[in-house]
Amino acid sequence: MTDNSGDLGSFLAGFLVGGLIGAAVALLMAPQSGEETRTMIKEKSIELRDRATESAEELRERAEQAAAEARGRAEYFTQQAQKAAGDLQTSAKQAFEQASKGTKPPAEVPPETKSAS
Repeated sequence: MTDNSGDLGSFLAGFLVGGLIGAAVALLMAPQSGEETRTMIKEKSIELRDRATESAEELRERAEQAAAEARGRAEYFTQQAQKAAGDLQTSAKQAFEQASKGTKPPAEVPPETKSAS
């Protein structure tokens, strides 16, 4: 019988010591506390929000640049079209005047020389 009580005491002592060691290891290896986890989540969300804001700002700037380029090109082509229309109008007017006088219209003159004349 003495043997059995010694085994039970050793078992309980081992169980108690193992439990204490397990608890200590669990505390040391446990993930962050709830408060630390909430703080980390808050910091990450702020970081993500800032990155999204920066990306949106960069996208807006690129869109503004593209719009400015498009306006510049449209203005250039509008000026070219107005110039061509003016040249055509001048040529048509000259041809009409020549036809109304009964004379033959002049030979086709390149647009560069028309404005010089």
